[in-house]
Amino acid sequence: MSSSRAATPAAARAEHARPQEAERAARDPLAAPQRAARAPGQLAGASFAMGARGRLLPLSVPMRFFGAAAAFHLFAWIALALGAPQVPRFAGGIGWPLAALHALTLGVLAMTAIGASLQLMPVATRQALASRRAIDAVWWLYTPGVAALVVAMALQQPLAMALAALPVVAALVVYMALLARNLAGARGMAGVRTMGWLALLALAAALASAFAMVATWAGWAAWPRPALLMLHITTAVFGFMGLLALGLSNVLVPMFALAPVPGERTQLSIAALCAAALAPTVPVAFDVWPPHAALWAIVPAAAASAWHVASMRGVMRLGLRRELGGSFRLVRLAWLMLGVTWALGAWWAVDRQRAGLVTALVASALLGWLSSFAFGILQRIVPFLVAMHLGGNVKRAPTPSSLTDERALTVHRVGHATALALLALAIALDSPLAALTAAIVGSVGALAFAAFFVAVLQRTARARAARSC
Repeated sequence: MSSSRAATPAAARAEHARPQEAERAARDPLAAPQRAARAPGQLAGASFAMGARGRLLPLSVPMRFFGAAAAFHLFAWIALALGAPQVPRFAGGIGWPLAALHALTLGVLAMTAIGASLQLMPVATRQALASRRAIDAVWWLYTPGVAALVVAMALQQPLAMALAALPVVAALVVYMALLARNLAGARGMAGVRTMGWLALLALAAALASAFAMVATWAGWAAWPRPALLMLHITTAVFGFMGLLALGLSNVLVPMFALAPVPGERTQLSIAALCAAALAPTVPVAFDVWPPHAALWAIVPAAAASAWHVASMRGVMRLGLRRELGGSFRLVRLAWLMLGVTWALGAWWAVDRQRAGLVTALVASALLGWLSSFAFGILQRIVPFLVAMHLGGNVKRAPTPSSLTDERALTVHRVGHATALALLALAIALDSPLAALTAAIVGSVGALAFAAFFVAVLQRTARARAARSC
């Protein structure tokens, strides 16, 4: 009884402190994570935010990547609409569906991953990136290159595809060098660093397989296309983008929830499971192992995913900020679709001939899991970064919520979820009409997200103008 009486006032004080900390976080987004890191009995998780302002890139750098992602997002849905007759049973080949796929993977997901990692890795590793010129080179090579590549795919021009791929590959090589140098000299956050190294290895494999496929399309070589395609999808989607999503979650979710990060042992164990999942995909892709051996990859991948989601939910339970808004509905949808993705992957491993199963698996991974996660995070990180740049000790600095157009984000979330459901229906029923409807609804959602991004830029400009008066 005495211990119960002692615990009750402590719990009451903790609950009373949460809204006060959330209010302070609105005024200064970095101050509350620092206080959370010093909370008694908690891991020093949010301490990665300490001194983060000194390692922030100029606001224009991550924002240009995020803005380009918003533009490619709209293009991806339009391309999907133009290729709707082929979408439900799409299994490769040049045309509008392939352009939509790469507008999403390269233009949205990888673009977001590059912008987020260039900003967040220096915060997590506690050291600045080596070269601003190299970051500018990544932008000027990558963005026009991706635009040219997806247009060449849509117009079915293999030689133009090969030429457009060159600046994209060059940009990604520079990006890899930047990130590798930052990771090599990093201190702390061992789990994030390990995920970063694994993501870079996967990206190298994805680039090699992509180059081999482009060379085959252009007639320069004759590589086994099915093996290269599986290797490319696995290393690009589940390797590079998937590992970055899991690794950066250990920074982003605690930062937004004002909570400690998961323990390093948990992070490193999840990274080990991810590595164990990627390894068997190579012999399966090249038919060294039978198709059902893919289950040896799916089992550790599913275990890593379940452990990761459980750790993130634990972070959110410990957080000083309990209400994370509508953006985290998309994050929770992403975690749900991650489980669906592994279920579809297991089905594919035992039944490769099922019509539409590959399309469903790729759509679940890209739109259900990675896109939901990326846009859920972008809805918070875009105004959050602006508030960090404009905040600090400045009086009447804008808060993330004051920079956010919630109506536009609501339209986007509804549009994204509805389009995902309609696309699932299109694949299940082999219905081009449902695919076209999904693309139209997705385009409306993409326009709403673009409106949110433009609103942030406009409110940022007004806040800067007010400060200069």
